[in-house]
Amino acid sequence: MQNLIKTVTFSVALALVSGCSYVGVYKRDLAQGNLITQDMVSQLETGMTKEQVRYVMGSPLLKGPFNEDRWDYVFYLDEAYDDVEQKRVTLTFQNDKLADIEREGDIEEDVALSTQSDPGPAMEGPGPGGGPAAGPGYAPEK
Repeated sequence: MQNLIKTVTFSVALALVSGCSYVGVYKRDLAQGNLITQDMVSQLETGMTKEQVRYVMGSPLLKGPFNEDRWDYVFYLDEAYDDVEQKRVTLTFQNDKLADIEREGDIEEDVALSTQSDPGPAMEGPGPGGGPAAGPGYAPEK
């Protein structure tokens, strides 16, 4: 009987020390770079000025360090439990006018991004020092 208790205790301890890999980890989608939509790219036309392009696409993620006439818009989405999605639009200017548009990735399919802006779940119960929790909608007293 004593060996059984030791074996069970050892097995439970080993499971806890193994890094909790059995339980699983919460993951979030990670979006980085410029959001690129089909609507934005379809508005681009050769001959547009840099200001017109900036109005449609926003500021580029990358500008050529030695060539101010190349702008790169890059979007990278690492989906938590799925694949990685990449989109890239490279714009080339000549005489401050849009001359060439290169597309990489699936530009036609728009990305559905989560609108959750909170860093995590709201705190419940009393906050630090016994006061109210500082969750969403909480405004400290003045």
